[in-house]
Amino acid sequence: MTARHTARRLATLGLAAALVASLVACGSDGDDVAESGDPATTAPVDAQTVTVFAASSLTDAFTEIGEGFEAANPGTTVELSFGASSDLVDSITSGEALGTADVFASADESNMDKLVEAGDEGAEPQVFARNQAEIAVPAGNPAGITGIEDFAEADLFLGVCAPEVPCGAYARAVFDNAGVTPSIDSEEAKVTDVVAKVASGELDGGIVYVTDVTADDDDVDGVEIPEEFNVDATYPIATVAEAPSADGATAFVDYVLSDAGQAVLADHGFLPPS
Repeated sequence: MTARHTARRLATLGLAAALVASLVACGSDGDDVAESGDPATTAPVDAQTVTVFAASSLTDAFTEIGEGFEAANPGTTVELSFGASSDLVDSITSGEALGTADVFASADESNMDKLVEAGDEGAEPQVFARNQAEIAVPAGNPAGITGIEDFAEADLFLGVCAPEVPCGAYARAVFDNAGVTPSIDSEEAKVTDVVAKVASGELDGGIVYVTDVTADDDDVDGVEIPEEFNVDATYPIATVAEAPSADGATAFVDYVLSDAGQAVLADHGFLPPS
């Protein structure tokens, strides 16, 4: 069975209830990576549905990982729900998703910290991947954007994620590092919305992740951000307290941290945990 994902374009207010209602049950590199073993030699879990809440920037990678996990665990289904990390964790810590979500994978440490501070993590979070920021421009770069300093230009249409979203916080850190006061025309609820507006030509440029440019390279081009201005985006993962499929949740986290899971993440442009 193929792992599914639910793309959401929901406003922040009311997201928790809408998110939970829309979920449908169906059928070591570095010190931060657990030595979980090769999934080919790990005993499969009993048939169950594992519900994973994951950051939007993980859509392609986790869809493939979910398919691999299902193949390694016949009869088990991975139900993937993607959105802004801030919205996903709010739905868990508010209590709306407790008893529904099994795993939370965040695009930053601060939103995972919210899960821990609320006591809603099932096990200690582990960093499983890293990412960096990049400027996305429409294919062919019609506006001729060459660097982060162009985000101070008022005559360009530019976008970033909202400040409470990891990609928005990272973008603002890049601007601070570069000493740029940006002229922003659009703030989006999640990084995939920024990518979509850039790809359509609605925006001349936007700050996204390197992996987003890699995933949509037919429609967008990337303009690198110099290392001295860039950020190191860390992605932690944890099981959720009161997970209805606790064994499956633990097995899924182990799979993400395994050689097989790490290979998929690398194929999608993610950096190793350390």
